[in-house]
Amino acid sequence: MLDYVALGILIFVGIVLFYGVIAIHDIPYEIAVHRQHPQQDAIHVAGWVSLFTLHAIWPFLWIWATLYRKDRGWGFAPGEAPVEDTRLQELEGQIHVLQERLAALEARPETPPETPIELPRQEG
Repeated sequence: MLDYVALGILIFVGIVLFYGVIAIHDIPYEIAVHRQHPQQDAIHVAGWVSLFTLHAIWPFLWIWATLYRKDRGWGFAPGEAPVEDTRLQELEGQIHVLQERLAALEARPETPPETPIELPRQEG
């Protein structure tokens, strides 16, 4: 009877360790998803690859996942704006200016077409 209890405990510990390793290896991917990392799929695949390397690359995945923040990009200073956001703001400004110009053109009253000017003919 004691042999079956020991076998049950051994199987239970094996299952807990198996699922524990899988849960731990997925932590960098969960960080990447939370931070909206642009390379979160690559981090997820690298996490699965790290299972075959006995998690030797896992600390590097953790660092890779934590380097990116949506509010400041790859930078570390809180006031630093990502390049993509700056470019996006410039393009939105240009669109706004073009919309204003289009509205001004559409608001103009229509003028009748001008009659062509005839130049005097030179004889000779």
